[in-house]
Amino acid sequence: MPDLNFKVEGAQAVPFGASPLLAFNLRVANAGPEPAIHTVVLRAQIQIDVTRRHYTPEEQAKLQDLFGEPDRWAKTLRSLLWTHATVVVPSFAKETVVEMQVPCTFDFNVAATKYFHGLSSGDLPLNFLFSGTVFYADDQEHLQVAPISWEKEAKFKLPLKTWKDLIDQYYPNSAWLYLRRDVFDKLYQYKVRHGIPTWEQVIERVLAATEETVQL
Repeated sequence: MPDLNFKVEGAQAVPFGASPLLAFNLRVANAGPEPAIHTVVLRAQIQIDVTRRHYTPEEQAKLQDLFGEPDRWAKTLRSLLWTHATVVVPSFAKETVVEMQVPCTFDFNVAATKYFHGLSSGDLPLNFLFSGTVFYADDQEHLQVAPISWEKEAKFKLPLKTWKDLIDQYYPNSAWLYLRRDVFDKLYQYKVRHGIPTWEQVIERVLAATEETVQL
């Protein structure tokens, strides 16, 4: 039976994508006796192993929305599920390298976006948990099917700069803000009523009014 092992060797932005995509370079190696693997349908659950890095005071302040006050992090700091990804690995002998493409979002309702954006430098500690199906031939050249062990995983430190550069490429000097529709309608009416040309100016005026009220 095939014994597949996995290693993430790098990551880079997918050029000319319709939406932001990161491609992880995944090495797949067979330690089993089979001379060749026909196909692998590979799935990965990608987790952010948040306990595997240090956080500066500035990063702790930005991440309070996710984990609460830093003095509670011993209880609240735990791995986050980022996403799932799938790739079909073509035929190979002992080992091969494939790209596992992962879509990225800048939606601040998503915990992963809040976490990535809250960091200032360093790496993103990721853990890939693999599953899937292997198709291979036995000694009599009969096609066989075997599952990938749930114990198979690979850790990888994604440079934060790689993610930030990708987001800056697709959303230069901008960010997405999700609003409930009734709140958006009120904000839109405020924009029209006061003849404000851009949404940035709407937010700036509302913030300025709020600060003046607090000072009074």
